Amino acid sequence: MKLGYAILYVPDVAASLQFFERAFGLRRRFLHESGTYGELETGETTLSFAAHELGDANFPGGHVQAHSSAMPLGMEIAFVTSNVAAAHQRAITHGARELAAPATKPWGQVVSYVRAPDGCLIELCTPIGG
Repeated sequence: MKLGYAILYVPDVAASLQFFERAFGLRRRFLHESGTYGELETGETTLSFAAHELGDANFPGGHVQAHSSAMPLGMEIAFVTSNVAAAHQRAITHGARELAAPATKPWGQVVSYVRAPDGCLIELCTPIGG
């Protein structure tokens, strides 16, 4: 078993792809012609986005839409970088909202948190032990 991809349900797949491309320099792998599903190159595990209408079809009881929640959902994606401060500022410049400024944790890791325009909670961090 291995993690193949993470899918974030968002209001506008193309806009989310564009934010992650601009804010984090990720490369688009795919955007379906319907505009309801897209993927980014992020290494071995793909970061994917699906429209809320696909979520509605997959989950007849509904689902929590991250962008509609006043508080971030209890899950995050994390990007590892050697320069958290620069990545944090770049994300904000491209529309993210700061939740926690870069700070050094007791174990030495630098960590910050931003929230993407689509509601996704994003951790920016240095490698653990790095």
